[in-house]
Amino acid sequence: MRILPRLLPLLLLLVVAQANDALLHARRAQALLGPDVWSRLVRVENRARPGAYPRTVYALVFEFMGRLWFYADVNGTQSFSLHAGRLEQEKADFGPLLRDIEPGFQRWSVLPDDGTAAGPLPNGCFIESVALLRARLAQGRPVSSPQLLSYYVDTHQGRRGHTVLLYRDNERTVVCDPARALGDFSLPTGVTLSNALEVARTLEGPAVVKAQFLAIPLPAKPALA
Repeated sequence: MRILPRLLPLLLLLVVAQANDALLHARRAQALLGPDVWSRLVRVENRARPGAYPRTVYALVFEFMGRLWFYADVNGTQSFSLHAGRLEQEKADFGPLLRDIEPGFQRWSVLPDDGTAAGPLPNGCFIESVALLRARLAQGRPVSSPQLLSYYVDTHQGRRGHTVLLYRDNERTVVCDPARALGDFSLPTGVTLSNALEVARTLEGPAVVKAQFLAIPLPAKPALA
């Protein structure tokens, strides 16, 4: 019984460290998206026990393709919007959207951006894929028909997802995988791009159980004077 008082301070330090890391990860996600993408850092109090989220959740809410998305380092990015065409209303009140993710999300607040952006981004493949596309467009690379491919694999720890960026560059389909250290590569020419599951299994193998594309419209080029 004497061990418990000694363990409590260590457990508290661990909880604080994990919360600080989560906040840094959310700030890193915001920095990757850039200042021209609407986003808000949020601190959420979670009353659900047990649950997939810690008691205090630090997350990033951001706008992409006309809807809101929710990133938390424990499980990555998921759709946040509940209704089409209500973007401004949803930006004004996150409460119903948060409770749809987890009924235990009862209290929340928006945090200021302090510019902290260094470090890794756990479960950040969706945001990193968006950032890869934005970087290629900024560099003036030939990019057409960009789309995100999200796919899922069942594991002993549950269903795990991953997202990569695909786009056309002349006659080839380029795959940009944030988790791949060796850089971009081309998809085999015989793969049908209309079949997300086929493409995902080409990349990850037969263990993929679900896959979907999210096409990204490119900004319109300014008309010549």
